[in-house]
Amino acid sequence: MITKDNYMALNADEKCQLQLERLQSTLNRACRNVPFHRNRFKELDIDISKIESISDIARLPFMKREHFSKNYPYDLFAVPLREIVRIHTAPGTSENPTVSGYTIQDLKTWETILSRALTASGVSFHDILQIGFHPGLSNWGRDYKRGAEAIEASVIPNTQLSIEKRMMVLRDYKTSVLITTPSAARQLASYIIRKEININPLELKTLILAGEAMDIEDRHKLEETLQVKIWLHYGLSEVPGPAIAFECECHEGLHVNEDHFLPEIIDPASGNTLADGEYGELVLTTLTTRAFPLIRFKTGDRARIQKRDCSCGFGLKRIEWWNERTDDLMNIDGVIVNSKQIHANVKQFLSVPCGSARFSVAMRDEKKYLEIWIPLTDEIFSDEIKFLEMIIHRAEERLSENLGIPILIKLKEKKEINKVK
Repeated sequence: MITKDNYMALNADEKCQLQLERLQSTLNRACRNVPFHRNRFKELDIDISKIESISDIARLPFMKREHFSKNYPYDLFAVPLREIVRIHTAPGTSENPTVSGYTIQDLKTWETILSRALTASGVSFHDILQIGFHPGLSNWGRDYKRGAEAIEASVIPNTQLSIEKRMMVLRDYKTSVLITTPSAARQLASYIIRKEININPLELKTLILAGEAMDIEDRHKLEETLQVKIWLHYGLSEVPGPAIAFECECHEGLHVNEDHFLPEIIDPASGNTLADGEYGELVLTTLTTRAFPLIRFKTGDRARIQKRDCSCGFGLKRIEWWNERTDDLMNIDGVIVNSKQIHANVKQFLSVPCGSARFSVAMRDEKKYLEIWIPLTDEIFSDEIKFLEMIIHRAEERLSENLGIPILIKLKEKKEINKVK
């Protein structure tokens, strides 16, 4: 049975009261220290002192990703900069990235959250844990490292390695737990099959995947190929981090850390709150985050809150998370990007007019990336093939750096591009 902490020992009324107290504290701090929240509440004539129950949260306005970019870089911080000990950036919805900050207390909170999620996955001080995220999720690597060290597991920190080196570390260092993205796990499985590697000598038994949801068929295929048990974690690449929700030993949905996050499911069109069991958009409110509070943040992720309690006895609400979105954004290995942002970057680095490029999520060698079609124009055309290749390669590097995802640029004739909507 999973070890339960103090929150799990509370009864339903006590949990609700704790959530309400933390919600009221978050609203007061945000209203006092963040002009964005204070002005919105004033414009909508909202008196936060009248938020007297959890259900009253439905009276508050939503936060969207565009608000992060508009308040770049620090205008959404609820504490002075001198109290910020970590600053993290992620792609925004415009040319401005999302900037989130963490206090010492925030980092301790995330350590607790990650320790809980890892323990639920059966990780203990006996394990050797290897972390493998791409640069866009490097912050997650740090969080998982802290959480694993808190339960005294041995940790191989997040490092960018080739597939050959990753396989070598798995084998030689006797890794028992691997934390990575679904795409990276599929790439590893494909490499093992292609190279006909005998996995019997491996100590790997647990695969924790974060960044994207997985369908049952894909999950079972990975478990069979790698001879592991898979556990899914849900998080946000922008803010605040991984394992907001996690699977327990029953694998019947993901438990939300509801002592730290208040989950809602809404109709994405009307904004109305939906009942448990109905599919809609997941909305999250932070309850313990000090530096960067989120109030009714629209994640864009499609999910539902499950009605019945889990038989594990954990006592936390569970969500069923679908690999679908309720907006026009794209999830590439856990990093969220949108079309305006891509067009702005293409225009900046290749002088291509906004709207003329086409792009899609593609796979190459089991690795997910963003493929961008660029119209062949006089501005970027050159008789020197090597010079043209250099321009494209440089643009791929700059785009990848800005967006936090792998990029592949292809030059296409205008008539071919115009066929693609």
